[in-house]
Amino acid sequence: MIADFHFIRPWLLLLLLLPALILWLASRSGDVRSQWKSMIAPHLLDNLMVDGSAGSRIRPSWVLAGVLVAGIVGAAGPTWQREPPPFVEDTAPLVIAVDLSQTMDAIDVTPSRIERAKLKIKDLIDTRQGARTAIVAYAGTAHLVLPPTEDAALLESYSDALATRLMPRPGKDTAAALSLADKLLEKEEASGTILLLTDGVEDAASKAIESNSNGIIILGVGTSAGGPVKTPDGGFASDASGSRLFSKLDLAGLEETGKETGADVATVTDDDTDVRWIAERVRANFTQKQAKDGDRWRDLGWWLILPLSVAMAFSFRKGWVVRTSAVLLAVHMFSPDSARADGLMDMWLTQDQQGRIAFERGDFDAAAGHFADPMWRGVALYRAGKFQEAVDAFASVDTAESWYDQGNSLLHLGKFDEAVAAYGKALQKRKDWGEAIANLAVAQQLLEAQKEKHEEQPEQPSEAPDSIRFDDKGKQGKEGTINVAEQTSETWMKNINVSPADLMARKFSIEAGRNSQ
Repeated sequence: MIADFHFIRPWLLLLLLLPALILWLASRSGDVRSQWKSMIAPHLLDNLMVDGSAGSRIRPSWVLAGVLVAGIVGAAGPTWQREPPPFVEDTAPLVIAVDLSQTMDAIDVTPSRIERAKLKIKDLIDTRQGARTAIVAYAGTAHLVLPPTEDAALLESYSDALATRLMPRPGKDTAAALSLADKLLEKEEASGTILLLTDGVEDAASKAIESNSNGIIILGVGTSAGGPVKTPDGGFASDASGSRLFSKLDLAGLEETGKETGADVATVTDDDTDVRWIAERVRANFTQKQAKDGDRWRDLGWWLILPLSVAMAFSFRKGWVVRTSAVLLAVHMFSPDSARADGLMDMWLTQDQQGRIAFERGDFDAAAGHFADPMWRGVALYRAGKFQEAVDAFASVDTAESWYDQGNSLLHLGKFDEAVAAYGKALQKRKDWGEAIANLAVAQQLLEAQKEKHEEQPEQPSEAPDSIRFDDKGKQGKEGTINVAEQTSETWMKNINVSPADLMARKFSIEAGRNSQ
């Protein structure tokens, strides 16, 4: 601690010359004899000098010098501790790489390995409220499901749709999944972690895990006893010999991979022990990485406010005013009355700082009442579930982030057409924004479903029809086929009248076709 002690702004210590100058000038002004000795004879001056009565030993110049010294030292920023940068992220970013190879349909854990993995993803998202999380799916190829986002509802919607049938190529390419996860974390401002949900890691992937600069966590899904692999139609898969395909969790291989690469390895549990362990490892990786990357020093100069306040008290005249002020200050500091406490906070903290404190405590209603910044106020209202008020707050700012947040709030309000327009505005101001593109696709899909629902349930006519006739001309149409691999990425995003699973299947197929060319 002593070795780390230093000042964040050491050049301000030059101002310590000012209190020294004040003390020198005060000593000069207090020497009456030196001021008059050039004008009055020494033997007369001795008889003219009258010594003052003994008063307080604390001189005003000393008090002023002490106040200046404490203030200058505090402003210089004494420190010996580090802290993570504020407002980067409350928690570390995480990329969840989900193994969707065929063996993840094994039923040695109920209801199956992939279903258990999806349940763990949901629990992990609930644990990391407000944190940025991305999802990657991989088998023989690796594909992005969602870029880093704080939208828990969107993450749960797409993770629930994950299935082994979505992958265009069989196999297991863990290295490709790690490479894609690395690219996502490179764009984040904070250090992140990659979580592999898998039933085994191939030998070729050990080198990629060992050389990865991010934290790696491997959660083995399955049991050492193993179980048969089910097929989408409810049957059981067969191997090349025609026998029922049976898969075991390669626990020994995972543990060996952890020893060789330094990755953290564990297996799924029936309770939330594994989820809490993952959350702790993510935070630990984040803290260690921040320390290595040179996170900022904690400014401890504010501790000098206490001696500074004591010194300032001596600058007043003695009497009932000072005593009364001290009593009132003590009442403010120790009174349980929140209004008085807030008044004291107003003396030291801005409205946004008070709002941030309430926000971190989870008191979003109070935070919204404090925040002066419209974006922060909108986020607090959004977290409090006051989506219409959040839209009004975001609307006062014309930025890509504001329009994106308006779209999220409008989705919760069920105003899908307005949400589509808001996401469109966000993409006009910030092109190729992955989160906005993903949310726009969801909004368009919900809007289309809403329109179809209205079309399926037309208003009942007030009068009965004269007659009912059926048009059979539609039966004369011709069936057609579309080669999904030939569609462009723009096409699959616009064709949103399908489920998230179908969207991902088309997207993965397109990307796999491009990579093979």
